[in-house]
Amino acid sequence: MITIYGSPKSSSGRCFWCLEEVGVKYDAKSIDFKEKEHKSEAFLKLNPSGKVPALIDDEFVMSESMAINLYLAEKYKPELLGKTIHEKAKVNQWSIWAIADLQPPLIDIFIQLVFVPEDRRDAKVIAKAEEKLPNLLNIIDKQLENNKYLVGDEFTIADLNVNSVVSVCFHVNYDISKYENIKRWLSNISERPAFQKYMELCK
Repeated sequence: MITIYGSPKSSSGRCFWCLEEVGVKYDAKSIDFKEKEHKSEAFLKLNPSGKVPALIDDEFVMSESMAINLYLAEKYKPELLGKTIHEKAKVNQWSIWAIADLQPPLIDIFIQLVFVPEDRRDAKVIAKAEEKLPNLLNIIDKQLENNKYLVGDEFTIADLNVNSVVSVCFHVNYDISKYENIKRWLSNISERPAFQKYMELCK
């Protein structure tokens, strides 16, 4: 039995979506941050960083959402990792790129707009982050020019992982309407039953 700690509305969300994609049963447990449950001795044994998500698969414990998704795919639905060694390498490449390059500026904006009171927001932080986004989004858009998905014509964990980061744009009202290939890609992904189940969890 799999247990996941976190909320579908947090960075754990990509793991909830992945669990729906691989089709395994799981038990979700929320963490009360106001009560500092994430810093409790019991939770720190699962994730020493004191963050969500954390996942237990029988007695195997993992943290870090991207790593969790790669693990879930490899164990329960390996075709999501690609069919060849080169496709698998590209899946890893895009997943790492999303968390290392694309996510930081988006999270900088998210923190300012969601967690910082309006009168204390740092406009320079937002502007600096927004300057980075066009080039990063263009990288995805160009990759999708001749491909339905990031690693060819089949949906992989790379699409799930990168999509989960791109979606932050909607939460910070960053306009991506000019990226036609990204829009088409998002539309294709939105039709997936697992994605729709995940979105229901976020309501």
